[in-house]
Amino acid sequence: MGDHAVRAEEFEKKAEKKLNGWGIFGSKHEDAADLFEKAANSYKLAKSWDLAGKAYLKVADCHLKSDSKHDAANAYAEAAKCYKKVDTNEAASCLERAVNIFCEIGRLNMAARYYKEIAEYYEADQKLEQAIDYFEKAAEFFQNEEVTTSANQCNLKVAQYASQLEQYEKAIKIYEDIARHSLGNNLLKYGVKGHLLNAGLCHLCKADVVSITNALEKYQDLDPTFTGTRECKLLSDLASAIDEEDIAKFTDVVKEFDSMTPLDSWKTTMLLRVKEKLKAKELEEDDLT
Repeated sequence: MGDHAVRAEEFEKKAEKKLNGWGIFGSKHEDAADLFEKAANSYKLAKSWDLAGKAYLKVADCHLKSDSKHDAANAYAEAAKCYKKVDTNEAASCLERAVNIFCEIGRLNMAARYYKEIAEYYEADQKLEQAIDYFEKAAEFFQNEEVTTSANQCNLKVAQYASQLEQYEKAIKIYEDIARHSLGNNLLKYGVKGHLLNAGLCHLCKADVVSITNALEKYQDLDPTFTGTRECKLLSDLASAIDEEDIAKFTDVVKEFDSMTPLDSWKTTMLLRVKEKLKAKELEEDDLT
């Protein structure tokens, strides 16, 4: 490890010397970029991620000075990979710089990919508001490039985290929009009932029986096959249990569905929120009697 770090420092010194010396302007920056990249690789072998990231930033700077924008963007992306191991914010900053360059040179598909990666950094750190922001940007870019599947994946992440932050209307709109657009696609329409279920659970979290009843009517008009699904029955039975303020019935309905189709952690979280509101309402009424 020590040998790798020493070699990295030697490459950096050579690169700095190249930059400070005489030479054809473009050529010396290209030569320095090669040396800084060798330094970065040696720092990676030494597991000095912070120093490797800094070396890649120097690579990017050299490429910008020699007007090699695509190479500069790639160097920022390499810097981000190194910083990801030690500093998420710095990694995101590097990718943001890469995105700006890719937008400038018209590589919008790369910009979308890196916006998604930034979102995933924040997602891993449980910084949900920042994650939502960058998943939205990625979705917009993917949609502009007509990469619908990737756009949908990002939008579903937005809906997931928006609902966790109790931004239910935002989540409902996304789930409903994706369901609507998926109906005309043979590869995607099998997922429609799941999107409508998720939208319905968000309606339930609002503790508004009228809202979920109206939504169920709308969903059955949108997709007549939804009527006969277990997902539709679940939402209908839960709405009935909420309207009757029957916690036991609510619990039984959830258990029955879960025994056939295991609930994921997001659905479990949403259903627990609904149940807690139902309990709170019951206690409130007990206090009044």
